[in-house]
Amino acid sequence: MDGGRPRAGDAAPLIVTLLLDDDSQEQLNALRRRHFPVERNHLDAHVTMFHQLPGAELAAVCGELAHVSRRARFDVTVSGLRFLGRGVAYTLSSPALAAMRAELASAWAPWLTPQDRQPYAPHVTVQNKVTPERARILHADLAASFTPYVIQAVGLAAWHYEGGPWRPASLHPFDG
Repeated sequence: MDGGRPRAGDAAPLIVTLLLDDDSQEQLNALRRRHFPVERNHLDAHVTMFHQLPGAELAAVCGELAHVSRRARFDVTVSGLRFLGRGVAYTLSSPALAAMRAELASAWAPWLTPQDRQPYAPHVTVQNKVTPERARILHADLAASFTPYVIQAVGLAAWHYEGGPWRPASLHPFDG
């Protein structure tokens, strides 16, 4: 990662994600590796907070991320499963996450795309781009043994979107 220091002239769109504790991240990565089509799985499991911010505003985005990351780690509940039509995601709930996301959305309001202006529904996709039948089967299998559980949010990251795998831009661990 660039450690929060933007590279001048980098205009690739930015994605902002929530970072999870190592054990939870590895568990979700394993599910994604198991169920996501190999040829389309270029990313680790992730919690997207913003899908497309202007790359030209990297310094301002990193400044705001540094500001909001001055908080303690917080709990996030993995509260259920969502059928995506052609995939499956775990739904997340957390008042702290919702408040932080709203604060960032307010700060970046002029830059938000229609997708990022929609109500926030945090989730982790573990399967996508499969047939609806295959997605229904996985959803039923996972739902049969699902019990809500708690994971920890440990920071924020910004990424450059360049059409495939994301390139790291900055990392902001919670330090409060």
